[in-house]
Amino acid sequence: MQDHQRQFLEHALDREALRFGEFTLKSGRVSPYFFNAGRFDSGAALAVLGDAYAQTLLTAKLDFDVLFGPAYKGIPLATATALALAAQGRDAPLAFNRKEAKDHGEGGSLIGAPLAGKRVLIVDDVITAGTAIREAIEIICGAGGIPCGVLIALDRQERSGDSEMSATEAVRAEFGIPVLAITGLDELLQLAEGRADLTMHREALLAYRQRYGSGA
Repeated sequence: MQDHQRQFLEHALDREALRFGEFTLKSGRVSPYFFNAGRFDSGAALAVLGDAYAQTLLTAKLDFDVLFGPAYKGIPLATATALALAAQGRDAPLAFNRKEAKDHGEGGSLIGAPLAGKRVLIVDDVITAGTAIREAIEIICGAGGIPCGVLIALDRQERSGDSEMSATEAVRAEFGIPVLAITGLDELLQLAEGRADLTMHREALLAYRQRYGSGA
C-alpha cells in the first residue's frame, strides 16, 4: 500500500466517511462497510482528499487536458483535485455540468473550461452501476470532448449485478478508457490487518469479497 492510499483510508475513517457495520446497498447486497465521500465536508478534509486524487493521477502518469466533475458530488471532488494539482505545479483546467440547462445568462449545462477537442478526465467518488459515468461520457462527447479516463476514490472490487466484471472493469471494457482509484478493497483489507481497531471487521470483509468479489 502506498503512503497516499494509507493516508486517505485513515482520514476517511477519522471523518467517518468509511464506516463498518451492516449496510444495505442499492444493489440489495448487505455490505460490511460503506463509503460516503460527502463526509469530507470541510476545507481541510477536502484538501486531504484532493491531495490523494492528485497523487493517484500523478503516479499513473495519465495524459489529460481537462478535469470534469459530474454534478453533484463530482464538482467539489474535481475542484479539490484541481487545487491539489495546482499546488504541485500543474494548473489543470476544470469543467462541470448542471443537472438542468440554464436558459439565461451564458446558458447551457456546462460550466468552466471548454471541452471541444480536449482529453477529459472524469472525477467522481465511486462507480456503482456505471450509470453516472455513462451520462458524463455522453455530456463530454456531446461537447466535442474526448473521454480519456475516470478517477475515483474507492473501488469496491465487486461484481456488478449478474456480471463477472466489476463496475470499473465494465467501464474499461465498454469505453476503452482506464479507471484509476485512490484505493480499493485490497488496501482496506491490508489496513484492517495492521490495525487492532479494525481487525474485528476483517473476517466480514474477506467473506464479502469471497461472495461478491470480481477479482479486480
